[in-house]
Amino acid sequence: MKHLKQLLIYLIWTILALLLGIMYMRFVLGANDVPKEGVGYLFYLFYNWGLVNVGLIVGLVIAVLFILFDVFYLKEKLNKYKHRWAIRFVLLLAISIIVAIIHYVLEKVIDVI
Repeated sequence: MKHLKQLLIYLIWTILALLLGIMYMRFVLGANDVPKEGVGYLFYLFYNWGLVNVGLIVGLVIAVLFILFDVFYLKEKLNKYKHRWAIRFVLLLAISIIVAIIHYVLEKVIDVI
């Protein structure tokens, strides 16, 4: 039962990380100003497809880094703290910011992506 509870908790953190990845891609791509009718409908579909697919990949990277850091480092360190969830959430945001900076450097500065 303990392992099932831990799996459910990491599933919730993973869903949160995936949502952060999609929100980051929404921030990068900007608002979708393409009309839904006519030829613009195809561009509308491409925008949403890119938003979800790339956002989920970025969110998956965030989730994997967070879970690895949590399992191998934070689990023992946070046993004595009262606000473990808040510390983990701040860590998730910090990892998201680091991944966003790395994505920006690779895409805009070095032009690898």
